[in-house]
Amino acid sequence: WSLRHSLFRKGYQLLDPYVTVSVDQVRVGQTSTKQKTNKPTYNEEFSATVTDGRQIELSVFHDTPIGYDDFVANCTLHFHDLLRSAGPSDTFEGW
Repeated sequence: WSLRHSLFRKGYQLLDPYVTVSVDQVRVGQTSTKQKTNKPTYNEEFSATVTDGRQIELSVFHDTPIGYDDFVANCTLHFHDLLRSAGPSDTFEGW
């Protein structure tokens, strides 16, 4: 999915990807941009206090030098699913 087809040359173009983190459609964080890769590793941490949140969304974009960044992919996770998998606690710490 992270590969983009180039019209001007054979093969695939490398991306400059970054990930945005949103809670209930409000952006709470963004990773750094990784240059020219289709297999980025981030190892970054975000901390946000969420009260009565419903979902967290991770969206991947390709950083473009001009205009809007290109959307690549996204994933939505519901907090009740995360809390259910975490056990009897009322909090969830990390993955």
